[in-house]
Amino acid sequence: MSRGAAILPDDTVFSEFRRQCLSTENWYSKYDKNGMEVWVEMPTLSSTQGGKNHMPKVHKIKCRMTIKDVSAATMYDVLHDSQYRKKWDPAMLDSFDIARLSSNADVGYYSWICPKPLKNRDVVTLRSWQVKDDEYVIINFSVKHPKHPPRKNLVRAISILTGYLLKSTGPNSCSFTYLSQADPKGSLPKWVVNKASQVLAPKVMKCVHKAGQGYLEWKQQNSPDYKPWLHPEQSDLPHMDPVELVIQRGDSLENVDESAILDAHENEVAEDSG
Repeated sequence: MSRGAAILPDDTVFSEFRRQCLSTENWYSKYDKNGMEVWVEMPTLSSTQGGKNHMPKVHKIKCRMTIKDVSAATMYDVLHDSQYRKKWDPAMLDSFDIARLSSNADVGYYSWICPKPLKNRDVVTLRSWQVKDDEYVIINFSVKHPKHPPRKNLVRAISILTGYLLKSTGPNSCSFTYLSQADPKGSLPKWVVNKASQVLAPKVMKCVHKAGQGYLEWKQQNSPDYKPWLHPEQSDLPHMDPVELVIQRGDSLENVDESAILDAHENEVAEDSG
């Protein structure tokens, strides 16, 4: 996936994402309690850069939540519905869809609030989705958009691969899996990034679950039949040729030094740095 239509995920990409979501090999359990499980895939030294072993900065994290009171279809709608997100996402600064790329792919912008004194972050991502039988998948990764370059007052973060797998387990229940490898950029120490992701990801999932509990009632009052993620003909986004996008690589973005503000905390969790 580098240029043109080839940047759009195909069945192979979705199948590999499903495999990672369901795999237990090389995943290390970090938490398993009250229907929430968290794993980390530890990076290997197999990748090289410039002839030297290169350890990726951020781990890949996976969370799975057992949901007993919301259907997979409803949770899928919640993850897609940008209007509803404004109601339930307390971290959001700004969010908007930029353009439609295909019947199951678009490009969008999202910015969020970071705890002070860290700078707030933003991303531009290509998002694609697929529904098969009782499974719903959404994946995204960072791209460069010619009209949405990094902003001076925000740090442009990178989604290497982020996504959700929803599997129906009953009429009003599902298994909800979140998998992500994302780099918040700046120059945060690796242990901070990895430690924070293990704490924040389950909180995000619980927030989405709570949003799912209230979605049907909200949607009845807010364009109940408008679901362009299920009915592409409803989309009013401008069409964009995927050839105008390229994958955003982290090494092309400026690092903002934020590490000094966290030095005081580093020793107490240094053993978790991996």
